[in-house]
Amino acid sequence: FAAQAISMFGDRMVTVALAFAVIELGGTATQVGAVLAMRALPLIACLLIGGVVADRTSRRIVLVSADLVRLVSQGTLAAWLILGRPSVLVIGLLAGVTGAGSGFAAPATTGLLPEVIAPEQLAEANGLRATAFSGGELLGPLLSGVLVAAAGPGWALGIDALTFAASAALLVGLRGVTRRRPDVPATFLTDLREGWSAFRSRRWLWSFVLWASLGNLFFGAYKVLGPVIAHRSLGGAAAWGLLVSAMGAGTIVGGILALRLRPRRPMLVVAATAPLVAAPLLALAVTRWLALIAVGALLAGLGMMLGNTLWETTLQRHVPAESLSRVSSYDWFGSLALDPIGLAVWGPIAGAIGIDAALWTAAGLLVAAALSLLLVPEIRRLPAFPAS
Repeated sequence: FAAQAISMFGDRMVTVALAFAVIELGGTATQVGAVLAMRALPLIACLLIGGVVADRTSRRIVLVSADLVRLVSQGTLAAWLILGRPSVLVIGLLAGVTGAGSGFAAPATTGLLPEVIAPEQLAEANGLRATAFSGGELLGPLLSGVLVAAAGPGWALGIDALTFAASAALLVGLRGVTRRRPDVPATFLTDLREGWSAFRSRRWLWSFVLWASLGNLFFGAYKVLGPVIAHRSLGGAAAWGLLVSAMGAGTIVGGILALRLRPRRPMLVVAATAPLVAAPLLALAVTRWLALIAVGALLAGLGMMLGNTLWETTLQRHVPAESLSRVSSYDWFGSLALDPIGLAVWGPIAGAIGIDAALWTAAGLLVAAALSLLLVPEIRRLPAFPAS
């Protein structure tokens, strides 16, 4: 928990620092989106590979290796920004290396928890992890906004690099996790096919992943246009850091709710709270009042954390441990598949139809996609525990 909470703290600093590293170079909304997409694409490309590797080897070793790669790439970018003036392309390329490390880490993280936690305790464990993450969600962007405004984005990225070092050190000391080996020798492609078969055989699973993919596509408007609006109208990096932190405050509430709730139909709760994610898009579309936008961000954070925590617990309970990282890699891959497109297109769309119109469009599509989850019978009926 400590390793992941520290890493989350650093990741949320990047949410502010990376966008303003581009903006301070004179970058446009399109260039901000391009850099964020360059970070997301390698992450997505490495997810399926990372899932197979995590199921075949030690998930702890995968996580430590990913942390070390990200330490080097993020540290290099931080030093370059502090000491020089890298191009937007260089920022995107180094962010891409960091993204690749995250692509290996994500499925290993999902698969690691059931190795050390009993099934009946997974809900509590995921709730505690979510609450620990929320501290980083809240404090990381606030500190990043202050650092970017006072000293520049390089210092914020430097702290993120140090969080990867701290995470790796904590994971090295993790005990009770064994090196995993498949019982029957299998090729890499065979493992991928088996993971795909387990994924597509569960309608509730791929239906949620389809929603998450569309949700990330449409939420990209907030990630790209939010920093630009903050720079022009809300007070700059500190204001954007406040908004990202408000979302972090919402994740604290969502994590606490996830820790306390024991729904008999967890995916129904996930579907019912999914439309909350559109709240900050709607707020940005109707006002430039920072407090109201922060309320929208808080509601989105609540919906995201509650939904994601219930989702991870459901996944860990209903998918066999020996294939969990591979199935999780398809979950991550599908959920993030359209994210780079969303990051790349909303800048040009806003340039063509206006920022407010783009935000209204994204919000409407996001709500429609969220409500469509309720049309899936398996989403409405899936029990908290498998029948067996």
